[in-house]
Amino acid sequence: MEPESLGAEQGASLPGPADELGTLLGQDAALPKLSGGELDRELESKSDLIDDKEFDIPQVDTPPTLESILNETDDEEESFVLEDPSLLNIDNIDTHSYDTSSLASSDSGDRTHSKRKKKLPDSFSLHGSVVRLSLLKGISAQIVSAADKVDAGLPTAIAASSLIAVGTSHGLALIFDPNQALRLCLGSTAVGAQYGAISALSINNDCSRLLCGFAKGQITMWDLASGKLLRSITDAHPPGTAILHIKFTDDPTLAICNDSGGSVFELSFKRVMGVRTCESRCLFSGSKGEVCCIEPLHAKTELRDHPITQYSLLAMASLTKILVIGLKPSLKVWMTFPYGRMDPSSVPLLAWHFVAAQNSVNPMLAFCRGDVVHFLLVKRDDSGAIHVTKQKQLHLHYDLINFTWINSRTVVLLDSVEKLHMIDRQTQEELETIEISEVQLVYNSSHFKSLATGGNVSQALALVGERACYQSISSCGGQIFYLGTKSVHVMMIRSWRERVDHLLKQDCLTEALALAWSFHEGKAKAVVGLSGDANKRKSVLADRMVEILFHYADRTLKKCPDQGKIQVMEQHFQDMVPVIVDYCLLLQRTDLLFSQMYDKLSENSVAKGVFLECLEPYILSDKLMGMTAQVMKDLLLHYQDKNLMEDMEACIVHMDITSLDIQQVVLLCWENHLYDAMIYVYNSGMNDFISPMEKLFKVIAPPLNAGKSLTDEKVVMGNKLLVYISCCLAGRAYPLGDIPEDLVPLVKNQVFEFLIRLHSAEASADEEVYPYVRTLLHFDTREFLNVLALTFEDFKNDKQAVEYQQRIVDILLKVMVENSDFTPSQVGCLFTFLARQLAKPNNTLFVNRTLFDQVLEFLCSPDDDSRHSERQQVLLELLQAGGIVQFEENRLIPMAEKAEFYQICEFMYEREHLYDKIIDCYLRDPVRKELLLLSPNKAADLIATHFNDQIEGIIKNLQDQFLLFQFLRSLLDPREGINQDMLQISPCVTEQFIELMCHYNPDHVLETLQVLEFYRLEETIQITQKHLLHEASSYLLEKKGDIHGAFLVMLEQLRSKLLMLTCEIEESTELHLLKDIEDTLVKTIALCQRNSHSLNQQQREALWFPLLEAMMSPQKLSSSTVLCQYSEPLKSLTMQVLNNMAAFIALPSILQRILQDPVYGRGKLGEIQGLVLGMLDTFNYEQTLLETTTNLLNHDLHWSLCNLRASITRGLNPKQDYCCICLQQYKRRQEMADEIIVFSCGHLYHSLCLLSKECGIETKGQMRWTCYKCNSSNKGGKLSENFSELKKGNGASLAQTSSESLLDSQQIQAFDQLCRLYRGTSRLALLTELSRTHGGEKHGLLNVSQGDPALNSVFQNENFQLHLTPPPLTEE
Repeated sequence: MEPESLGAEQGASLPGPADELGTLLGQDAALPKLSGGELDRELESKSDLIDDKEFDIPQVDTPPTLESILNETDDEEESFVLEDPSLLNIDNIDTHSYDTSSLASSDSGDRTHSKRKKKLPDSFSLHGSVVRLSLLKGISAQIVSAADKVDAGLPTAIAASSLIAVGTSHGLALIFDPNQALRLCLGSTAVGAQYGAISALSINNDCSRLLCGFAKGQITMWDLASGKLLRSITDAHPPGTAILHIKFTDDPTLAICNDSGGSVFELSFKRVMGVRTCESRCLFSGSKGEVCCIEPLHAKTELRDHPITQYSLLAMASLTKILVIGLKPSLKVWMTFPYGRMDPSSVPLLAWHFVAAQNSVNPMLAFCRGDVVHFLLVKRDDSGAIHVTKQKQLHLHYDLINFTWINSRTVVLLDSVEKLHMIDRQTQEELETIEISEVQLVYNSSHFKSLATGGNVSQALALVGERACYQSISSCGGQIFYLGTKSVHVMMIRSWRERVDHLLKQDCLTEALALAWSFHEGKAKAVVGLSGDANKRKSVLADRMVEILFHYADRTLKKCPDQGKIQVMEQHFQDMVPVIVDYCLLLQRTDLLFSQMYDKLSENSVAKGVFLECLEPYILSDKLMGMTAQVMKDLLLHYQDKNLMEDMEACIVHMDITSLDIQQVVLLCWENHLYDAMIYVYNSGMNDFISPMEKLFKVIAPPLNAGKSLTDEKVVMGNKLLVYISCCLAGRAYPLGDIPEDLVPLVKNQVFEFLIRLHSAEASADEEVYPYVRTLLHFDTREFLNVLALTFEDFKNDKQAVEYQQRIVDILLKVMVENSDFTPSQVGCLFTFLARQLAKPNNTLFVNRTLFDQVLEFLCSPDDDSRHSERQQVLLELLQAGGIVQFEENRLIPMAEKAEFYQICEFMYEREHLYDKIIDCYLRDPVRKELLLLSPNKAADLIATHFNDQIEGIIKNLQDQFLLFQFLRSLLDPREGINQDMLQISPCVTEQFIELMCHYNPDHVLETLQVLEFYRLEETIQITQKHLLHEASSYLLEKKGDIHGAFLVMLEQLRSKLLMLTCEIEESTELHLLKDIEDTLVKTIALCQRNSHSLNQQQREALWFPLLEAMMSPQKLSSSTVLCQYSEPLKSLTMQVLNNMAAFIALPSILQRILQDPVYGRGKLGEIQGLVLGMLDTFNYEQTLLETTTNLLNHDLHWSLCNLRASITRGLNPKQDYCCICLQQYKRRQEMADEIIVFSCGHLYHSLCLLSKECGIETKGQMRWTCYKCNSSNKGGKLSENFSELKKGNGASLAQTSSESLLDSQQIQAFDQLCRLYRGTSRLALLTELSRTHGGEKHGLLNVSQGDPALNSVFQNENFQLHLTPPPLTEE
């Protein structure tokens, strides 16, 4: 036997495998197959663009012509606008206007216009339309025709290769060629009636065989060349189950089938003695878990030699896990992967594809169930073992029903609501989404439920089958075919050119340019149609982008609004023109930008202006260097016309202006005060670094020499001149960049020579020497010397540099010292500069020391009092800069003292460590602040520590009263931190402080009095009364012992505030006044409470009744309408007084006093009804509380006695009938003196045995027994717990022997049990604690107890538990 040879049977007329359907359906260009060398190159540049190689679109010798492809017989009117005229037999459905309910309803109106109106989704604007979904009209029409004419039934399955096979519900298989012509009709309706519908199809690699699986379980094999039936297989799997999948492997003699029982079988086709046979082998039994999806690994032709193909891998998905098995050389399971928990109705999906990853090409398996796609990379190692590694997962927000690879980087997903999602696998970016519900996709539910064989499938498989569409979607060569109930659609990726053109048709030119640029840069996704090396691709795309840019420029001018405001036109061009400039510069086509584009836009003056302004950011960022002379000239004129001088200057200093008229530009800059630009033009245009300085000096020198102040503009010029000189001497270009290295020494020498010229070029006869240095010194001495200092830092120590430095120093001294028109500050700056230079370690300068002495004389001249602080500051800077070495110290200090330069003296004393003299300088220096002004606290601390005996003298000398107040507060207030014991101060000082505080800080007087100690009460009371501080006066009177006087002060304060309430007041002050009254009342009540304990009844009434009267008096004024709104708050405050006074004054006295009031006595009790009812409520509450407490105590006592009585009278039950000590029966002992002792714990003893163990104690003639066993096991326990409950008797009788009234041991033990049963704090203890706390709060008393009362509280006990029972019911 030998394997079947399929090649001999292949029909000669059949197109070869190269003639794939996609090639003949209008792909732009066909490319050669992927060879091994090209695969290597793909691996080396994985990040490059994807081209047609991944789609297996082979090279054809002669591309088919339009006439050879078209076989259009349908003459009806075309209902769709065609996207590509070469595809006349394909109905292109535009993915972004596919929202009609049926195909027929979309032929009304202009579709291209409607597309423009639609808001484009984000992915569309980013990637354009990536895919094209087209209706295969020829195939669709013939499917419908076959259903009508030959009763073929509805389509049920599709398989695509070089041919397209469509299975029907009546058992027919329709075979179509690439021209959509019906090639074969296999089978018959008679066979269909016997076998049922075709449920699965598979075409082998060379397109010579077709396998058909049927709904009733049969399998047929057809020869696609001749249309003959080769095999009819009925015994390959258990009968009564439908074929769900049938798949050829890469071996043409091997196929795999999966039935509705969940089993998988391998079919091996052989030919023995001319007889075709089929052997079946079970790979997976449905009894171990139902498989509902299988996928063998198919390799492309160029990958057939890949080492992993020898294993013939097969992936299977059951309802619980994924398996990958190898069919060759022997059956082996390589991987199992469980799903985990997921929706039982979701469809398991599998798909293989070879991808380039980790420097090799290997198969990748994608599997999914639900909304997470897993990617597994399968590799074979050198030993022949297969390894599976997980890759990055793809998490989605929708459930999938189909997963298809369109190439190694792009996948197409179909979700459960029939939306297609194109995803880039590496970035997981969604490229496009298409709604395909109008395809009316065919579902395979009936086969999964095996309805043709009686529905004998599991519920789980039937549930999955609800959304199964495995046989309705087939992919081949980068195209995906979708089978609908009446049609077939094909989806393919558009070529890059198509995608750009598609955007252009929709008038999305900006998006088209952005997409083309992403192709150019290699950042686009799902790219088709770009081949060759990177430079070739970029060249093709650049040409296309240039075409689009010309179209964009024309459209920009055409779409410009003809009428309306100029601002509208400007806005239009500001939106459009920058795009042209951007892309021309990105493509590095400045030639195009400044020639054709500029000429085109110059037709419109507004567009020209906007174009020129668009160039500014590129010029400023140095991205645009090669501008033509004409454009530069126009740019300068445009800025001049619009008076945008600052913008023009910013542009000029970045432009190469050598091609312009230099003199004209200089004149333009000078006239418009563009000094930076002028300097730049001279420097870069003519290499002239001196002329700009001459022009600027001519402007600023005359007013400076004349002693006039400069205008703002001339100050700006002077500053620019200084910066320019600094840049030149440092080798930097002005205003930015660097001078060419070969020019740096020359420029430095030129600038130095210019500065030290004896006279200017056009000097007048009276011009002073060194005009340039003199001008700069007059302009800004300090900054000019800083420039020179920086320059000296950069100088190398060669002979010429040393000469230059010495020369410039000599000139500076000559100019400044020999002239009297420089200020001390300017002269000081010069000598400070010189001192710094002389102090350097590598100094080569020489300065005559006598000059420093002259400067010292000049600065310290006592006959000149003007600029005293300035001269002192200058000399100080000179000394600090290193000039100290130039002076004689014994001469410097006397001169400084004479000139009253105290800071100079301090500097010198500090060097000599004469700190006592420094303090003297501090005190004599009028500039220094007083110590008290600096820090009153620190000054007070200093005086208290070191000048304690002079405090009163210091106080008398302090004139500033507020300063005195701050000092005394820091000194006397203990809270400020000074120890009061060390102070020896008379009380009058403290009283002086209190009086100052009453004046400056009256709100804090009371709290300060509470902490102060040394003051006299009488004098202090007079002070507080003088300043009307009533609370402070009350505090002092109370402290003195005059309780009634203190009370009267607070009462008068309260009455005055209540009186204010009766007057008409503004609403804003009402709440504040009420709060004020409440605060005063609370303080008055507290005063009464504090002192009531030490007073007799009459004295108490003298306090409380006036307070009550004061609160009630405003309420008697019933005629006052003002008080109506305050009645409730006043009643509340009055009740507060009553509640507090009730603790000290008897209720009858309060009622009697109220009723004796003449106001209330004459009238009814209505006015005081609220007060009386409030007192009655308080009485009722306290009475109820007392009754409840009594009931609780009585109930507890009754309950305790009942339990105690029950415990005592309860019989005892021994646990055993022998003595626990001698272990003998209690009956066997015959001694008369021997008694039997039984304890409540259940232990039984002989009395003699207990006595032998010393467990009996005789008390008052009666024995007290303790249980031996319990006592020995509870050593150290409480005595009460060790005492036993005891009954005596002889034999079986147990008689009680105690007749005393005291509790015996039995009763004590019973009572202890009772306590343990009701363990916790007693109610009496709780009530005592509560009443004590409540009373303390109520009376406002200061409860002084030993230790913290909170710690002694029963509530703080960690074992505290509250046992609550309702009070006992009292019978009537």
